[in-house]
Amino acid sequence: QVQLVESGGGLVQTGGSLRLSCAASRPIFSICVMGWFRQAPGKERQFVALSRRSGGSTYYADSVKGRFTISRDNDENTVYLQMNSLKPEDTAVYYCAAYLGGTYCYGNPPLRNYDYWGQGTQVTVSS
Repeated sequence: QVQLVESGGGLVQTGGSLRLSCAASRPIFSICVMGWFRQAPGKERQFVALSRRSGGSTYYADSVKGRFTISRDNDENTVYLQMNSLKPEDTAVYYCAAYLGGTYCYGNPPLRNYDYWGQGTQVTVSS
């Protein structure tokens, strides 16, 4: 079992920044892939970014590349999502997720393959 708790969401103006945190109940160095997803009202949940345990490599959705940065703090068992230059279209509930291990450890796990999810944190970007 892994509990994931997100925090850091809120209301921000266009062009502003927020940093989301995802605290895990077990050491994140043992988790193959930590991912961030988001879901806007009436839309499907979509991938945002991931961090792989192996080599610390990262991967981003094209829509956030260059604006968002994912990072891990193994000492704090926390994954962060630094979001800069926010746009109204970034408005969504943001979820972190853990992929414990398997085929996709060195790749990009499909959404359905993640093992655990947090409860989400709301991010609202006003125009």
